[in-house]
Amino acid sequence: MDRVDLGPPPGEAEDSEPRRRRNKTADNIVELGTTEVPKAKSSIHTMVIIGQIEGHVVLPAQNKTTKYEHVIPQLVAIEENPEIEGLLVILNTVGGDVEAGLAMAEMISSLSKPTVSLVLGGGHSIGGPVAVAADYSFIAPTATMTVHPIRMNGLVIGVPQTYEYLDKMQDRVVNFTIHHSKITEAKYRELMFRTGELARDIGTVLVGKDAVDVGLIEAVGGVDTALAKLLSMIKPRHQSESAATKSRRGHRESQASPTEPHPPN
Repeated sequence: MDRVDLGPPPGEAEDSEPRRRRNKTADNIVELGTTEVPKAKSSIHTMVIIGQIEGHVVLPAQNKTTKYEHVIPQLVAIEENPEIEGLLVILNTVGGDVEAGLAMAEMISSLSKPTVSLVLGGGHSIGGPVAVAADYSFIAPTATMTVHPIRMNGLVIGVPQTYEYLDKMQDRVVNFTIHHSKITEAKYRELMFRTGELARDIGTVLVGKDAVDVGLIEAVGGVDTALAKLLSMIKPRHQSESAATKSRRGHRESQASPTEPHPPN
């Protein structure tokens, strides 16, 4: 016997749209802690680097992480998207995988679009090179940055080559940092190997203005100053692009205009 579809019960079709809205609101509360996510059309992309920077090894589920395989495609998309004119990088990270952090830092520094970074809470360990990779860097007054030597997890073989490898990795971090900030190599290494400041480690904790004073970060500020700086960096690009467009248009018009023939002698 054929089954006859009588449709939804009376009143259910009318209720479907309000139910979808209620479900979306509930999802926002569970995932984001708010009833509605503000939406705004913007030419600035914001990238947040939080928790631990995850590299080739998957960290435990209870760790908050930033996965480099998620960040790198985003950076490529930012470079390719003509609607995005600038990048704001917000950091609150404890550090993490050195090679993954350096890969992210190199990509940020190589973007053709203006970039500004803001350290909120913390930009520790390999988070330092990521912070200075931007064209201009800010740190919140209460934010901290820990500068310390790199360390190795897992099996360590007690041979000279192991320590040579660590030295090379250390040099990669140092060279990138000093070439993208105002700090000198001598000062950076002095902060890195300082003793007596950290209870269970060697290194230095820089709080807010301290990071600016040593030349690691360029200014103390917050979201407003970071956005204002980024907008000021975007504006000259608009002006130069507009001038280039006018120049090309004038060149095309001059080529298209007919030339008057010379009168015969």
